[in-house]
Amino acid sequence: MEIRHFLLGLCAFCLFHRRASAESTCNLKAKFNLSGYKDVEKKKVVIGGMFPIHKRIQSKNSTVISLLPSFRFNFRTFRWTQAMLFAINEINKREDLLPNTDLGYVIYDSCFTISKAVEGTLTYLTGQDEAVPNYRCGDGPPLAALVGAGGSDLSIATARILGLYHFPQVSYSSTCSALESKFQFPTFLRTIPNDKHQSTAIAKMVLHFGWTWVGTIAADDDYGKYGIKDFKEQVEEAGVCISFSETLPKVSSPEDIQRIVQTVVEATAKIIVVFSSDVDLSPLITELLRQNVTNRTWIATEAWVTSVSSLLGGTLGFAVKRASIPGFQRYLLDMDPYTDPLTEEFWETVDVNGTLSGEVRGLPDGLCTGCESVAKLNNTYFDVSQLRITYSVYKAVYAVAHALHNLEHCKEGQGPFNGKDCADITDFEPWQLMYYLKNVRFKVPHTDEEIYFDKGDVEGFYEIINWQFSSNGEISYVIVGHYNGSAAPEDRMNILNDSIVWNSEVLEPPRSVCSENCQPGTRKGIRQGEPVCCFDCIPCADGEISNTSNARECILCGVDDWSNDAHDACVPKIIEFLAFGEPLGITLIVISAFGALVTISVVFIMNVGTPLVKANDALLSFSLLFSLVVTFLCSIFFLGQPQNWSCMTSQVALALGFAFCLSSIMSGYTLLPHCVCVTNPEVDTLTCAHQRAIAAVATLIQGIACGVWLIMLPPHSIKNTSAKNIKIILECDEGSVVFICCIFSYDILLALLAFIFAFIARKLEDNFSEGKCITFGMLVFFIVWISFVPAYLSTRGKFMVAVQIFAILASSFGLLTCIFLPKCYILLVKPECNTEEMMRPHAKTRDGTATGTSASLATAATEVNATISSMAIDD
Repeated sequence: MEIRHFLLGLCAFCLFHRRASAESTCNLKAKFNLSGYKDVEKKKVVIGGMFPIHKRIQSKNSTVISLLPSFRFNFRTFRWTQAMLFAINEINKREDLLPNTDLGYVIYDSCFTISKAVEGTLTYLTGQDEAVPNYRCGDGPPLAALVGAGGSDLSIATARILGLYHFPQVSYSSTCSALESKFQFPTFLRTIPNDKHQSTAIAKMVLHFGWTWVGTIAADDDYGKYGIKDFKEQVEEAGVCISFSETLPKVSSPEDIQRIVQTVVEATAKIIVVFSSDVDLSPLITELLRQNVTNRTWIATEAWVTSVSSLLGGTLGFAVKRASIPGFQRYLLDMDPYTDPLTEEFWETVDVNGTLSGEVRGLPDGLCTGCESVAKLNNTYFDVSQLRITYSVYKAVYAVAHALHNLEHCKEGQGPFNGKDCADITDFEPWQLMYYLKNVRFKVPHTDEEIYFDKGDVEGFYEIINWQFSSNGEISYVIVGHYNGSAAPEDRMNILNDSIVWNSEVLEPPRSVCSENCQPGTRKGIRQGEPVCCFDCIPCADGEISNTSNARECILCGVDDWSNDAHDACVPKIIEFLAFGEPLGITLIVISAFGALVTISVVFIMNVGTPLVKANDALLSFSLLFSLVVTFLCSIFFLGQPQNWSCMTSQVALALGFAFCLSSIMSGYTLLPHCVCVTNPEVDTLTCAHQRAIAAVATLIQGIACGVWLIMLPPHSIKNTSAKNIKIILECDEGSVVFICCIFSYDILLALLAFIFAFIARKLEDNFSEGKCITFGMLVFFIVWISFVPAYLSTRGKFMVAVQIFAILASSFGLLTCIFLPKCYILLVKPECNTEEMMRPHAKTRDGTATGTSASLATAATEVNATISSMAIDD
């Protein structure tokens, strides 16, 4: 029993000592403790390696930043280290690759810090256990190349140093696009794609799903900064906006992490692109998990796409090629815990009942003996289902081996160097191996993937991975597509949308937009001071359309078209004119026809031989009635679709009709004594001839004016598109405003003369006062046309034509009624008054004023003329 307690105590002491050693392995001191693997004895060539085996756990509060950060063992990167050892052992056993050369190795731990990576690089170049810059003091086998150094910021630091010595470096996980510059990094190569391909792939994915409002989170290093920069440039050029852009601090700060989480929670963007390593991202994931932020879709880069977190279920990401390496899992399980300090630390970390590492469970209670089986451990180190970076390490080692093989088997006289020399594998310069590395071309064992470097880079091929929950509730990585940067632009991305499981209950991809799409019929209205993806949807104005979503401007419809109610299509405008068949047109035709028939019937009612009819010149009376028939019927020409002939006919018929009518009234009724054959037939005949001549001349003047009008600038039909937006009004254009004003001003002049003479003759008191009837008729004529002007100017379209026709009909009916209705009344109702006695003038009044009918003007004028003649004879 005492022996047993002694052994347990001794084991506990050793375990405590190992833990203390592990915790202080990567502490920043004056002299670095570069823990790692080393095997250079009896080796012909040595390959260097650098892996971030320990995670840095450095935090700060509001006042103090820890100067001595603690480090935690990283099982995933430790597996990468074992991949290099496995590949070297496999190469050393092969007969077809470097058959006469045993490879040695020197592997250092960078601890995810640039200072450790630089120190390891200088130590490797020195050839001793201490770094002596610019000094090679080792006398062992030649150094071939450095495989490493982990993250992009580490490789940038080491590549600058190695480039000074023209020393080859083959990286397995440094994807930063800045490393493609051969001016700054002339000896840098990598077996993982350049981040330019990944940034393009993520941008294409964002555009594929129609996401225009995304957030970005980047690590505070070259990997994050360059990756997000390339991504932003591509998506912003395509119209995508960045909702927020946050940077993960290298030194974990609770305040910074909480601020980023608050930004994620408050942002309206549902899609978040993260360029970061899993180490830098883990504090944020922990805080998101604590606050249960689950309603976001995360886009992962290759650096953390296989880092499991149930919180981020539904994540989409890009991963480098995966492969299965036969024998590698057995190699991991057969690890001897006593071979070196790193292996012992690994063994101790997975032990102690799982208390040191929350990732490991399943070992029995009690202290380890080194003989336990680790096959049952559910640990990242033993997970060989997603060998991606591990496979990249494997390819990097084989690239160096194939370059050494080509160097070793160079034939003298056919070499690539001066004088076609070859290099000696036991004593070669780094730049000589660099030549072979740049031109190496080989197929990876077990996968047959062909590897070659194009300016230091390999082809940009990615698998698109979706994080899905398996039946047992664990996260599984499901391949839902591919991206090949070497393919044609249209064939580069292939996504199986139906295979994706999103982080919501719906099957459709989440929407992430600042503003919803503007539907056809609207346009984007940019909000002042906000990104272009944030906008208002403004309806297109009348006459404008937008037939696509998110239109920036509305399109103006053509002259003959107008926008529909939805403002998404131009439709032909409605053709409008006063048609014959519509109710208003039929009504006007009936009224016009009725007026013409009534006027014609007056001709038959009147008895030419009666004294009432003989009181005026019968020819002028019939001319007046004929002109009224013309004015009634000419209104019909205003109806129907305007044609050039109808426009000319209607306007000219109206002008001539009223000119003939008004000249007949002026000359035959009011201007000269009437032709009543009572006293002097010769004088009466002469007077009638004068009246007819005046009427004919007055009408002829108007006819000549109309003829000139028709020859020079005739009326014609036009399409009026400006009067009403949604209609095309077919109407008549007068041709010349000057001509039409002159022509109808002439009609107005005749009307004024007729009114003046009728007004003077209204006081002739007979049994039948025709002067008063004409005065009233002319008053009606003026009232109608004065009212017509504002009514005509205030209407549009076919109603303008209707107003004009109503004015023509009203004025015609007014003249017909006022002049001929009294006569028809006497002829039909009071025939006893139709006598010559009734038509003769009355006796003079006491004041000597002659009275009589308008018909007695002829007799009075004859008597006055006779008296003047007799007086002249007597004298």
